[in-house]
Amino acid sequence: MSAPGVLSFTQQGWEQVLAKVKRALVYLDAACAESLHWGCGSTRLLEAVGGPECHLREFEPAAVGGGAKQPKAVFVLSCLLKGRTVETLRDIICRSHFQYCVVVTAVNHAVHLTANHVPAAAAAELEGQQPVFEQLEEKLCEWMGNMNYTAEVLHAPLLLAPVAPHLALTPAFASLFPLLPQDVHLLNSARPDKRRLGSLSEVDATALTPELFLQIRCLVSGLSSLCEHFGVREECFAVGSLSRIIAADLANYAPAKNRRKTATGRASVVFVDRTLDLTGATGHHGDNLVEKIISVLPQLPGHTNDVMVNMVELTALQNEEKSQSMVAPGCLAQPKDAAAKALWEALLSTKHKEAVMEVRRHLVEAASRENLPIKMSMGRVTPGQLLSYIHLFKNNLKALVSHCGLLQLGLATVQTLKHPQTAKWDNFLAFERLLLQSIGESTMSVVLNQLLPMMKPLNQRTDNDYSPEELLILLIYIYSVGGEFTVDKDLGEAEEKVKKALAQVFCEESELSPLLQKITGCDSSIKLTFHKSKIAVDELFTSLRDIAGARNLMKQFKSVYVPGNHTHQASYKPLLRQVVEEIFNPEKPDPVDIEHMSSGLTDLLKTGFSMFMKVIVLSTRLLKPFNIPELLFATDRLHPDLGF
Repeated sequence: MSAPGVLSFTQQGWEQVLAKVKRALVYLDAACAESLHWGCGSTRLLEAVGGPECHLREFEPAAVGGGAKQPKAVFVLSCLLKGRTVETLRDIICRSHFQYCVVVTAVNHAVHLTANHVPAAAAAELEGQQPVFEQLEEKLCEWMGNMNYTAEVLHAPLLLAPVAPHLALTPAFASLFPLLPQDVHLLNSARPDKRRLGSLSEVDATALTPELFLQIRCLVSGLSSLCEHFGVREECFAVGSLSRIIAADLANYAPAKNRRKTATGRASVVFVDRTLDLTGATGHHGDNLVEKIISVLPQLPGHTNDVMVNMVELTALQNEEKSQSMVAPGCLAQPKDAAAKALWEALLSTKHKEAVMEVRRHLVEAASRENLPIKMSMGRVTPGQLLSYIHLFKNNLKALVSHCGLLQLGLATVQTLKHPQTAKWDNFLAFERLLLQSIGESTMSVVLNQLLPMMKPLNQRTDNDYSPEELLILLIYIYSVGGEFTVDKDLGEAEEKVKKALAQVFCEESELSPLLQKITGCDSSIKLTFHKSKIAVDELFTSLRDIAGARNLMKQFKSVYVPGNHTHQASYKPLLRQVVEEIFNPEKPDPVDIEHMSSGLTDLLKTGFSMFMKVIVLSTRLLKPFNIPELLFATDRLHPDLGF
């Protein structure tokens, strides 16, 4: 994938939106706002709207409607125009004074036909027509109160949030996660006895719930648009059960089949179930500054992969908690600042020490260009040193505005280095290394017993002890890296001790975090009894065992754990690295666990590995292009340490 490709795909989609927003009130949902945030920046949208006032609003049921002086509205949505989305549209429009409404959806019309149960044969006959969009246009006029008013419904491919030239996110699919063995029981509850599924390997698209199938089809539609943008005929490969379903759907997606007939390029797309390796997503062995920034700084509201940077240091206010809420936060995304983008891309691909030095270099060069009185110092880079460079810009408005993006990344670095959670990073790393040695020498019950003393309730914890969320991270790490294990009496007893200790930790929290509220089903610590907590923990351990057995169906990629020997300590080998090594190793036979998904008889006549290698050699760019949650070398959050 060429460097400008992901960005140009996103920006072309937004150009369609920007052409419609002049003097309009613009409503965006969170996923589209994140795509705009990384792809163009909100200033680009505000420039296109024009006027002195801010005309951006969040698309939600409680959103404020348009006043008498706001006759035009544009709604930019990442989802299907169906159900609650249409109800929210209706409610906002009915309490407004709009005379001109434009609805832009990131989901194309073909998927809307599927959502409305139009058979494939009938949908094929409707090529070039958009009856679902046309019906909604009539409804929009009806809700505006005059059928002579103007309404438009159109599709724009707003799938990606391009974080870097070779890394993009799909915020609309942040909740999409591979199925676990326990999900088979839920799927079976809606199936007759004779058609019950035995395992995840038997699950196909027809076995999914309608909601999950439509979510997958929306993703497939977006990926097809991306391949169309690159002019490639893609071959689809999968590692894992849900990836197999998605890859098969893309391979056989009717609009994609038609598109491939005229495509001149070739590419391979590899989908990977994230559950096959959660060790990398929860581990702390990645020596990367961006990983630490995203882990410790507070999340930017409504975003899945950006953080809030405290900007008070660049003001005359005291750096106190009340001051922080008075100043708009900074962030990592700087799509309009070339220097900041260059630094950001360097931070993504360099180790921690080199990254901090790169931040210093950029700050020094910027200060020198502005003739600021900088005092050079060599040696180790400290947070205080970086902050002293940043303060040079404080009283120079022109310099501050010119280098605002760079200063935000500099402050993010300083706040991460000074954050107490960063000091705990080494504690995590030390314990994970100990676990790796223990897993090779001991049983799972012994490993769990090592964790038990670390489970302390709130009144016994110090700053160096682990919070409930951190304990969950360690548990996921243990079960994912350990993989399949023997269930015996000792393990049952060890798990029961850990369950009771964890349930007690949950109960004694003074306030439940959003994660604990979701796990326990209680919105307040007062409502959380030990019985409720224990039930939640039992369910959690069912998921942990599923995670441990996620690679059971694999033949080549059964383990991410490399045992130690006389010369090397035990280590973790990322699944993604194993997959890439397998793909590019010409001496290996056909890969067993990397399944090629056929799109017709011609593909069935090809040999798997020879075809795969040919495609990869001709176009490797789709191997490392974008970070789709759970798919394509990805996590549900940005995780730069992909193991390459």
